[in-house]
Amino acid sequence: MAEAIAVSVHDTVPVWRGDTAGEALRRSLDLARAAEALGYRRYWVAEHHSTPALATSSPAVLAGSILAATSTIRVGSGAVLLPNHSPYVVAEQFGVLAGLHPGRVDLGVGRAAGGSPETAARLGDPRGLAFPDALRELGEYFAGGSGGVRAIPEPTTPPEIWLVGSSAGSAANAGRLGLPYVYAHAIVGGGAPEALEAYRRAFRPSPALAEPYACVAVIAVVNDDDERAERLAASFVYGQILMRTVDPATVLPTEEETAAHRFTPDEARFLRSRIDPQFVGSPERVAPRLGAFLRDTRPDELFVLTQVPDHGARIRSYELVAGIVSSLQPSGAGVA
Repeated sequence: MAEAIAVSVHDTVPVWRGDTAGEALRRSLDLARAAEALGYRRYWVAEHHSTPALATSSPAVLAGSILAATSTIRVGSGAVLLPNHSPYVVAEQFGVLAGLHPGRVDLGVGRAAGGSPETAARLGDPRGLAFPDALRELGEYFAGGSGGVRAIPEPTTPPEIWLVGSSAGSAANAGRLGLPYVYAHAIVGGGAPEALEAYRRAFRPSPALAEPYACVAVIAVVNDDDERAERLAASFVYGQILMRTVDPATVLPTEEETAAHRFTPDEARFLRSRIDPQFVGSPERVAPRLGAFLRDTRPDELFVLTQVPDHGARIRSYELVAGIVSSLQPSGAGVA
């Protein structure tokens, strides 16, 4: 790799069996402080609705708490799902954050719903704007207003607007708009090289960005022991299986519960389909695979999502990932 790659955190605030959502949220504050100490550049929180296993229904509120608990790391959304919101309300919310914490706020947006159709029907802008129109209006509020309406407060340093997606089409759209882009390899593995290349080909300079800024978000579970890393990663995937087949309102299973479960052949195939494209194992196993992935995708920044039931092991995973990326950087470069 010719240039240093920045490393950042993506967080869905998983809720594990025996925990409350409040405890999961407080662990995110603790993880954010740890990530800041480790030199991570950003801490982004996702948006999900009517999903007890993921306590991330309000990215702006959670981002505000994380900003208050830290001092240097950039904080934002990965992503605010714009179809669920009035662009005006989003601009007001993130205007408050940027006013309180100038130069530290990111506003990643996406076009998914983040919940069931029944949930989506209770969210959204009553005008039903198409995504490109909603995104355009959102940007206008940070540049003086839209249609004679201003989003107050108007921060001196507006939040940076990013696009987050999982297809070459979303990547090309971000490039044409001249916005930074994050490809969600954590959701759709395998398409990152093509998506980031489509973004770079389509990129047009904008007032927000002179050069393309292409990023990728991956799942990484790194532990000193390969088998423990696999067990930790399997807990979240087993939780996905339970939500899809048994109880959509379940929280996530513990490591012990997962270890005791006998996976059917179909479940085992699903487990491998979710783990194998990602980065799970010891540093010795993960480092060469991650190095090859970074050479293939050439991202400017790597977002890392680690969803495991042991909070200490989660922090340790981010510590080990930081070490791996530092070892892959050009000579003399650390985690950027």
